[in-house]
Amino acid sequence: MIAKLKGLLDDTGADWAVIDVAGVGYLVHCSTKTLAALGEKGEACTLYTDLQVSENDMRLLGFAEAAERDWFRLLTQVQGVGSKVALAILSALSTAEVQQACASGDAATVARANGVGPKLAGRIVNELKDKAGALPSSGGGAAMAATPAGGASADAVSALENLGFKPAVAARAVAAAQGELGEGASEGDLIRVALKRAAG
Repeated sequence: MIAKLKGLLDDTGADWAVIDVAGVGYLVHCSTKTLAALGEKGEACTLYTDLQVSENDMRLLGFAEAAERDWFRLLTQVQGVGSKVALAILSALSTAEVQQACASGDAATVARANGVGPKLAGRIVNELKDKAGALPSSGGGAAMAATPAGGASADAVSALENLGFKPAVAARAVAAAQGELGEGASEGDLIRVALKRAAG
């Protein structure tokens, strides 16, 4: 699994970039927001990535921030949302806007993205409403202070949900664990401490 690329920006297109990592060019599909954040050709850049494998395709998706990647993964769990639709949503809205729309059930905001009709937008906000607080957004602020940050915490929240805890309970427990252990805590440590919090 390729989790991150660090190299030089070799080329870009409407929805992709080629990142040169030690002479190897990686074709990475990106949202317009990520493409805009990459800078000029030849400049150093870093992308958080997600590798999607299907029967007839293997696609590397790239994100300027770990929070954007986490939201991409969450969006693609919704039935009817593939990588193209998820990237369209993340092109039209910031992660903070996606989070706010899901938390408040605002389907109209999600429907602003290309290829997202009212029915699909409604399904997205309904399915992700309880999970909206579990993932970080790029927009800071006091309201986001208690939310877990980074991929390890998002994975820890997912692990607790798989053990049967409700999304809101899992998110609060992991946020508390993150506060106790600090930003650099591993996924395993987060799960261990969060389990005690959630069960207690």
